Amino acid sequence: MKIVLLGTAWPYRGGLAVYNERLARQFMAEGDDVTIHTFTLQYPSFLFPGKTQYSSEPAPTDLKIIRSLNSVNPLNWIRTGRAVRKLAPDILVIKFWLPFMAPCLGTVARIARKNGHTRVVSILDNIIPHEHRPGDRLFGKYFTRSVDGFIAMSDSVLEDLGQFDTVKPRIFCRHPLYDNFGAKVSRQESLKFLGLDDSRRYMLFFGLIRDYKGLDLLLKAYADSRFRKMNVRLIVAGEFYSGSDKYFEMEKELGLEGMVVWKSDFVPDSEVRYCFGAADIIVQPYKSATQSGVTQIAYHFEKPMLVTDVGGLAETVPDGKVGYVVKPEPDRIAEALVDFFENNRQEQFTEGILAEKRQYAWSNMTRSIRKAAE
Repeated sequence: MKIVLLGTAWPYRGGLAVYNERLARQFMAEGDDVTIHTFTLQYPSFLFPGKTQYSSEPAPTDLKIIRSLNSVNPLNWIRTGRAVRKLAPDILVIKFWLPFMAPCLGTVARIARKNGHTRVVSILDNIIPHEHRPGDRLFGKYFTRSVDGFIAMSDSVLEDLGQFDTVKPRIFCRHPLYDNFGAKVSRQESLKFLGLDDSRRYMLFFGLIRDYKGLDLLLKAYADSRFRKMNVRLIVAGEFYSGSDKYFEMEKELGLEGMVVWKSDFVPDSEVRYCFGAADIIVQPYKSATQSGVTQIAYHFEKPMLVTDVGGLAETVPDGKVGYVVKPEPDRIAEALVDFFENNRQEQFTEGILAEKRQYAWSNMTRSIRKAAE
């Protein structure tokens, strides 16, 4: 089949780019002709909370990536839509994550499908965003009306979709493994790369730091005096997308100075494996969520997890088998983490991960996309 992916890819960085590029490679492995249409401008600089939108990694040599889309220029949306319509792919795949992008992505989709051949399938990260803004619902309706079929990666998103559409095909498919960050690296090599003491044990908070991800809850949990006795350290690896001062103030107020390892820059793809290789357990203390790519990285590197019982996180982390599912409360988070380290649960949970991770193949996602496009 001829497939076009519309969305984030190199030279942009982050989970969206990683996902789209990995999905393109899966389609290619199955014999499809794949092109990615990505942005010439993704976010205007005044709307982007991070330091840079661009990747420090070299351009992929195995992918056809065309920079054609300007997220804020309606004339460009028309030109891009016409270009995709002329290309006449069998399927146009759009990963949707933010209502801000709905006018841009929805307009391209509407124009492209006018060729009477192309079917538009959207993979929904969210349809209702974590951080609400005026116009979200209106934009969501505009986008969903431009799509022929939907893929949801959590039950909560599938349920949210019902507020916008109840007729078009919708398929539930788990978020596939992020298996494109390289092979596992030993704990010793990882700690050496990060410059960390190998006499300590580590828990990892990974990814862009936004308020809804609950780093404040984890810091409060980590203030439990039992962690000091166990010689456990917390690694925070990711760039601040909301103010950093409040977290550093909490660190002082809670008496955690010297106990938190701050790696507060965006982690390049080539260094992700060292962060996970150093960690004994991955902690996702989110206050709200749908699904999380961090979970799928943890599965790839076979690391136990703690997640909070919000959104779809509990759907992919069986409690007591691969880790813990707890309420988003500091006391509950602390109790589970203390249990992990005091009772040496790592080997037990790793065995569960090896059994559980088999269901997260990328071929499941491509199969679901093809079915949604029928």
